[in-house]
Amino acid sequence: MAVHNYDVVVIGTGPAGESAAINAAKNDQRVAIIEKQPQVGGNCTHWGTIPSKALRHQVKQIMAFNTNRMFRDIGEPRMFSYPRVMERSRDTIDKQVEMRTTFYARNRIDLIHGTARFKDEHTLLVRDRQEGVEELVAKKFVIATGSRPYRPGDIDFSHPRIYCSDTILAMAHTPRTLVIFGAGVIGCEYASIFSGLGIKVDLINSRDSLLSFLDDEISDALSYHLRKHGVLIRHNEEYDRVEPDESGVVVYLKSGKKIRADAFLWANGRTGNTDSLGLENIALQPNGRGQLSVDDHYRTELPHIHAAGDVIGWPSLASAAYDQGLNSSNELLDKEYRFVTDIPTGIYTIPEISSFGPNERELTEAKVPYEVGKAFFKDTARAQITGDTVGMLKILFHQDTLEILGIHCFGDQASEILHIGQAIMQQEGEANTLRYFVNTTFNYPTMAEAYRVAAQNGLNRVF
Repeated sequence: MAVHNYDVVVIGTGPAGESAAINAAKNDQRVAIIEKQPQVGGNCTHWGTIPSKALRHQVKQIMAFNTNRMFRDIGEPRMFSYPRVMERSRDTIDKQVEMRTTFYARNRIDLIHGTARFKDEHTLLVRDRQEGVEELVAKKFVIATGSRPYRPGDIDFSHPRIYCSDTILAMAHTPRTLVIFGAGVIGCEYASIFSGLGIKVDLINSRDSLLSFLDDEISDALSYHLRKHGVLIRHNEEYDRVEPDESGVVVYLKSGKKIRADAFLWANGRTGNTDSLGLENIALQPNGRGQLSVDDHYRTELPHIHAAGDVIGWPSLASAAYDQGLNSSNELLDKEYRFVTDIPTGIYTIPEISSFGPNERELTEAKVPYEVGKAFFKDTARAQITGDTVGMLKILFHQDTLEILGIHCFGDQASEILHIGQAIMQQEGEANTLRYFVNTTFNYPTMAEAYRVAAQNGLNRVF
């Protein structure tokens, strides 16, 4: 058995693992990174963020074509099969894999493909697909193994009509009807994607509203636009059983309802990828969701073993995972670091949603005297030009100091638009002010101009 010695070994090549490994290598550490899949990139690149957002972009283009008056003059609306649209989305995945593989070679990081398992607190055994085993000894480790969809044992995921958010990407047919169980971020994103392809979707929600952590107006707007595109939302429902047959699936709900569809997508919860790590050999115990607990230094109960990304739970976002991996690596190298808490929300429904800071409900409960400034996309020249007139930018600010407290955006490019407000919010002292948007000249026409409109709208409410 070959034995290799390293300063740092990282398990997982998703955003958290990649940033941790590259940062350690740039700080003159001898680094190895382990990936059990044949290609790098982790769940983010192959099953989560990248494929679903690439798929969304293709669907959004189809929707734009089918609703554009100019294109209607030269032909009828076009229908595209799901496999064909998904295949076009794979180009992005291939480019991401090629780029990220280059990162490791350029930074002289040893990339080892295989399944990692702890032998003891400083030793990993890595078994490849040919059953060859290598032993890696290191001073410090970063666990960044990500997560996978939670699969309840009473649902037969081996059936060709039943999918989770990973296997749905390989669906080889185009269903006419689809039931999605789980109306969280993933469920809502897929509901908007499939409805955009003309598929009738039943979205089953176990709660009484969609994405209740959002601003109430934006949650309501999301519900409205999903319904507008043919999604039937069923709140306060739980499944009793799921029975597939050769031509479809029947979902029985505890309320007594039963729903039949061509296919079923489970999109309710995720589990940390820790079951094959041999954590019992080093006395680390994941929680019931397979996640590892860390302190505000990203340290597990063993100080030389850090963890970052989806494997530690909240917020389970690729953007946060990248920062967590970087800062985890900085901490184990005794460099300046931060515990990542200020994280923008990006939800890639159609239209998309993004927010930063508390919403109106939270500010009201905290008894913060705030005021609201709004800009509706339908009133901006850029949105009128592009036709993306659905949406709104909302700025929440302190009535007395004009300090910006929260930014909430719904509509095309919301996740891009948000960053302008986020940047001002994170300025210290009096630099964080609503007046910035009034005293700054914005390009015209742009979507960014919505900040000026919203700020002026808000100032009109101040007395």
